[in-house]
Amino acid sequence: MDDYALEYDSGWDIYFEKFDPAVQARIMKKIIQLKKPLKHRHLKHGLPYFVEEAGGYRVAFQVEEKLKKKIIRFVGDHKQYEEWYNSLV
Repeated sequence: MDDYALEYDSGWDIYFEKFDPAVQARIMKKIIQLKKPLKHRHLKHGLPYFVEEAGGYRVAFQVEEKLKKKIIRFVGDHKQYEEWYNSLV
């Protein structure tokens, strides 16, 4: 199966850039894994987002199957993720 292309939404790294370099590296490792065609946990409420966990951190993204790309929309810790999630519903 073909790998997915990764794109980054503007503002995806608002919290990410403030994390310790070791945490950033762990999160980036998870983001790179998103290139593979794996099953992902879908957000509730019919929102078109998926979420992956990297330790206590969350990576939220959208998948465009026809274009074989995943768009990173948010990266943050659990509290930041809850705020982001609540802003969607």
